[in-house]
Amino acid sequence: MDNVPLEGKRIADSRVVLNMLMNPEHANALGNVHGGVIMKLVDEAGGLAAMRHSRSPVVTVAIDSMTFEEPIFVGNLVTLTAELTYTGRTSMEVCVRVEAEDPLTGSRVHTNTAHLVYVAIDRQGRPRPVPPLLVETPEERLRFQQAQERQRVRKERHRREQGLSRSGDDLPEEG
Repeated sequence: MDNVPLEGKRIADSRVVLNMLMNPEHANALGNVHGGVIMKLVDEAGGLAAMRHSRSPVVTVAIDSMTFEEPIFVGNLVTLTAELTYTGRTSMEVCVRVEAEDPLTGSRVHTNTAHLVYVAIDRQGRPRPVPPLLVETPEERLRFQQAQERQRVRKERHRREQGLSRSGDDLPEEG
């Protein structure tokens, strides 16, 4: 790839909204939708937003904690809204917000939000540069700054974990 600077892209240009009706095959015996089903949909929505932004294949490299605040039931219409909050050189953070709606009453509830990190890859599977994110509003700027802090914390946690795994041979045996 040439060393030509990439043109920035607006958050709205890559936003993804997915809707899916939850059916019995998505649920446990109590009628609650399995968390793993929602996690898969969150990753798909986030991955699509990252692909739209980078116009390349992406791989998931991190998913921040995902707490389910409210249950999702069979018959609910689930809406996932994914938008970029941060870009690095090759990585992108995507925020995915999940809502469940009872289509018969119109009642909607926010069930969870997750932040995921993707890396754009080239045809050989190597990381490739992504366009910078253009933040246009004070709210977008705040989300970008919060995402920068999350990225700093992720990198620090990764360094700590790498150090622990290397020093694991020095730990006393249990017994």
